[in-house]
Amino acid sequence: MSPANSLNTRLISIDELDTAIVSCAARINAATYEWLLLVRQFDERAGYLRWGLDNGAEWLAWRCDLSLITAKEKLRVAHALKVLPAIAASFSQGELSYTKVRELTRVATGDNEQNLLDFALRTTATNVAQRCQELRMGDESSIDAAARAFANRSLRIRRDPHRGTMVVSVELPMESGELLEKALDKARDDEVLERPDPADTSWSTRQADAFLNMVTAYLSGAANDAETGRKSNDNYLVTIHVDHSALQGKAGRSALPIESVKRICCDGHAVVLTETEKGEPLSIGRKSRIIPRAIERAVRARDNNGCRFPGCHHHRFLQCHHVEHWSRNGETSLDNLMLLCTKHHTLVHEGGFRIGTDFQGDWIFLRPDGISVPDTGYHSSDMLDTETGEISSPYNNPPAGALLSVAENFVKEPPAPAYVH
Repeated sequence: MSPANSLNTRLISIDELDTAIVSCAARINAATYEWLLLVRQFDERAGYLRWGLDNGAEWLAWRCDLSLITAKEKLRVAHALKVLPAIAASFSQGELSYTKVRELTRVATGDNEQNLLDFALRTTATNVAQRCQELRMGDESSIDAAARAFANRSLRIRRDPHRGTMVVSVELPMESGELLEKALDKARDDEVLERPDPADTSWSTRQADAFLNMVTAYLSGAANDAETGRKSNDNYLVTIHVDHSALQGKAGRSALPIESVKRICCDGHAVVLTETEKGEPLSIGRKSRIIPRAIERAVRARDNNGCRFPGCHHHRFLQCHHVEHWSRNGETSLDNLMLLCTKHHTLVHEGGFRIGTDFQGDWIFLRPDGISVPDTGYHSSDMLDTETGEISSPYNNPPAGALLSVAENFVKEPPAPAYVH
């Protein structure tokens, strides 16, 4: 009986379900690698000519029921893995997901492959995508992407007289769009402070009101914050991460095309944060229950303005949390602060979750039962018993070869309960 079928014969715990799902995902990763090998071999031998097609992407889209864009991307990844042995080996063992491999193959070379692989194995797919995006933008060739984004800027207005509405669509370069979002956030929050919204007001409705307030303020001649008397808030500060080496024309990472960053630095205010080799801003070190603005900036820069709880991707409604509470002599310093969203801040304070440190001194989150919350999911090596070396899970490690059997592709639902009339 397959593991999936055996799970349906009894009511199992959440932890067992977690282990089963992660184990199955690892096997799927390994099978995906083998499938890509077959696709690459088929394309190299021009097998698509037998069906009278022009290229392998067209055949793959037709034969495997994929969109043409997806088929082209699968082929690109398959060929890229041919010159990336370390990433290919990890993928074949199920340690890397296809999502991570797809991003890594965009920027990986013989020189940086191992460093990128080490990074990918200890972080999430979202962070891998961001790092690879920064590497692409850190190259001077990214000026083409910046030029395309700038050339494609547009604003369209469509009137709908039947509904009595007007639709405004705006397409902007990323840095301009981020600035617009910050402006909307500030306009919305300023309005809420002056006149709180009803509880049933939706988020999109508030955003629309904020946009209208911005337009009205401009038409009425309202000036900047200094003249209106409103205090500037760092919550609306747009932060751009860029390596100093990239600004010097050398290899480095950048959150935006490097030429766009240089342009922004020419006529905009820049907050310079000195960072360690790990990319962590240096602590300013000041004891205070109220978090100074400079330390808050450093915390937001280090945490990429996002919640630190594993698997959370919230970038709004964030709060600075004292890991060691200030009432217990916890310092208001970078080493004792992290960003948490409202939900996870509540879980840490009232939900039984705790924050500790591992043997390397890095922060880890612990469930109420003391089990560590993994940053990136479990690897196959996590399921080995440290004493016997045997698999502690009832499921096997990801296969080194051979596609998943047909039986493993089907999960039978338990039979419906029989009711006595």
